[in-house]
Amino acid sequence: MEKEREDEETEGRERPEPLTDVERGIIKDTWARVYASCEDVGVTILIRFFVNFPSAKQYFSQFQDMEDPEEMEKSSQLRKHARRVMNAINTVVENLHDPEKVSSVLVLVGKAHAFKYKVEPIYFKILSGVILEILAEEFGECFTPEVQTSWSKLMAALYWHITGAYTEVGWVKLSSSAV
Repeated sequence: MEKEREDEETEGRERPEPLTDVERGIIKDTWARVYASCEDVGVTILIRFFVNFPSAKQYFSQFQDMEDPEEMEKSSQLRKHARRVMNAINTVVENLHDPEKVSSVLVLVGKAHAFKYKVEPIYFKILSGVILEILAEEFGECFTPEVQTSWSKLMAALYWHITGAYTEVGWVKLSSSAV
């Protein structure tokens, strides 16, 4: 019965390839370096996200009118959101050994963004790409092809779980002007 429900929920959505033990170790090792300066990295990620995809700012009344990256960098609201994003990723990384915990965290994120904030799910895919881009730029010395592959698989899993929550709550696409 549980398997049938899971098949129904994931129908039409291909589950990403699971992380291996080696890949989980790689992610944890590189994340330790990233998380040491999590707020600054998070701010860099969000600024790149908002500069390259300004339509994403529509969901943030506190800084939606900011155009200047330096102004964004000084925004306490943007910094606060950057910390929240990085802490959510940290929770996922800390619990890579526990797929149920990872899933429950990401379902909460997905449901909140679907119900409360009405964020188009495509923005999570875009943000995942920006995260990978910034990690490669900022931590290039340790961001080998093997590390990039591991992180790409993690980002695919995050997106899959989050969009699964959107599907679960009956998300209906609001518009086609996401990007």
